Amino acid sequence: MKIQSILKSGRQKSVVFVKGRYGYVVREFVPPSNPRTADQQDHRRNILAVSRRWRTLSLDQRAAWRVLGANKYFVNDEGQRVRLNCYKLFVSLNTRRADLGLPQFDSPPAEPVFSKNPVGDLAITYTGGKFTLKLRVQGTPAQYILVQGARPVRSCVRCVQHFPFPGLLPPPIDGWSDITELYIARYGVPKAGTAVWIRTCQHIDGFTDVPKVFRIRVPAPTP
Repeated sequence: MKIQSILKSGRQKSVVFVKGRYGYVVREFVPPSNPRTADQQDHRRNILAVSRRWRTLSLDQRAAWRVLGANKYFVNDEGQRVRLNCYKLFVSLNTRRADLGLPQFDSPPAEPVFSKNPVGDLAITYTGGKFTLKLRVQGTPAQYILVQGARPVRSCVRCVQHFPFPGLLPPPIDGWSDITELYIARYGVPKAGTAVWIRTCQHIDGFTDVPKVFRIRVPAPTP
């Protein structure tokens, strides 16, 4: 409901005060879901380990991270451009590296210049009982391309915000990269009439560019 009182924000006991599109509103606090999947637990352990490693850096190394983060924007996992202090920048970059099983940085890497994301299209087929999901690759990828897939949704949905990370883009064959196994391993074969949302972004030394989002409707199976 809309409230007309002293402006507030944040949580107070069992209610949350937020500023909405049409003014300040109050709603009941609902604890966020926490399924504690293996991927979540691994990611949290990586964050903890990287955070502890910050305390082992020298003053010169910390100063170098401070210079890297000054007056620069960082693209977070939601594709938003945000500013981070030296500590958060260190943790964000190195956690991304740790999640991929890559070596971490004590001194900051040079900030990369991203070329155009070579992933250009999403295609789906469902023929003879075989479901396939492929991405067209029109150029040379950067160090890595992250493939992030949302759970299948109704075809009428026009906005999806949660994109888990199934894996890296497989090497393309004849200009197409097959991501069928990545998607099915996480969600199974989607039902006909639902929509599949895929997001890709380039990854270089822990930095990522602004993601590209693709949406496609799952057709009915054909003989």
